[in-house]
Amino acid sequence: QAQLLQSGGGLVHTGDSLRLSCAASGRAFSSNVMGWFRQAPGKEREFVAARLSGGNTYYADSVKGRFTIYRDNAKNLVYLQMNSLKPEDTAVYYCSAMRASGLYWKMTEYDYWGQGTQVTVSS
Repeated sequence: QAQLLQSGGGLVHTGDSLRLSCAASGRAFSSNVMGWFRQAPGKEREFVAARLSGGNTYYADSVKGRFTIYRDNAKNLVYLQMNSLKPEDTAVYYCSAMRASGLYWKMTEYDYWGQGTQVTVSS
């Protein structure tokens, strides 16, 4: 059974760092694309970062240079390292997996989702 189980998150201050983890099991980890999305209160879920099976990574402009997505194949884990956090990064973050090689920035392309984890950045 495919599953994504998230951990990490919490309350931090502006400029702090945080790392989110996503444990993938079953077909979820053999997916071609692993991604992270986030949803702030009153806003739509938006793309944050994606890592393709070949190793290429892509980021939203708002997090480029501050966030890094990477995976540990030995542990079946995908991470989102978030540095220099800002109050506007406050949101519920979701790990996601896409079986095919689709449009990595589109939420509807993804097949599996984690349960979400809250990240709050205070000013």
